[in-house]
Amino acid sequence: MHMENLHCQKELGESWEPLGPSMRVLVSRYHRFNTDTILLAHFSMPGKGQLCADFGTGCGTIPLLWCGRSPLKKVWGVELQEDAAELTRQSIQYNKLESKFEIIQADIKDRETLRKCIEPGSLHKIACNPPYTPEGKGGSSPENSRLLARHQVACSFSDIAREAAFFLRWGGKFCCCQRPEHLASVMASLQKEGLEPKRLRFVQQRQDKAPFLFLLEAARGGNPGMQVLPTLFVEDSAGGLSPEMLEIYGSYKNI
Repeated sequence: MHMENLHCQKELGESWEPLGPSMRVLVSRYHRFNTDTILLAHFSMPGKGQLCADFGTGCGTIPLLWCGRSPLKKVWGVELQEDAAELTRQSIQYNKLESKFEIIQADIKDRETLRKCIEPGSLHKIACNPPYTPEGKGGSSPENSRLLARHQVACSFSDIAREAAFFLRWGGKFCCCQRPEHLASVMASLQKEGLEPKRLRFVQQRQDKAPFLFLLEAARGGNPGMQVLPTLFVEDSAGGLSPEMLEIYGSYKNI
């Protein structure tokens, strides 16, 4: 690697993080992944031969985890920010996934750009880890990349639901995570676009704490009726990772 590239990586705080025995993701100071990302990737794991997309993919962690653990056919990562898209491109090349994983640098509302790569009504599954804070609420982030990642500035959840419905096939699944206080509005936005909530799971740090996250799956054209899954606990009674979290998270954390 050229010295100027090394200097640039240092300035941006870039580093390679493990996602599995032979899988790595390039992250930076502004584009990283966290527990929410890992949980959504696990909750939304595609099936064999499926066509999938990750809206607002950031550094591409969810598609990388999918490619490492599922025999999917193809996944597109849609990302607005150029620096995040470039991180994903490098991770695709590093992991030799050019035939399975394609990055699209575009606004998810830009249908004309997206449909050059993705046929409307073709996807089996779409995941999205959306900004958690509605525009105008919460403290603003000083860097533009953090602002876009945390606040609904570039798009609202209603925008996400509308575009997901446009690209999903009939019966296709949309999966997201959000803070529990937004559950009612998320469900209303999904149902408005013909995406019927089908599976819901709350996540708690431990038993004496309220849920801090929910995972939700909705089906395009699905019939009413939703399954509420058992709560996922991050910690066990001793303060370590719970057995389920070890199964989900520990397989690459302890490499």
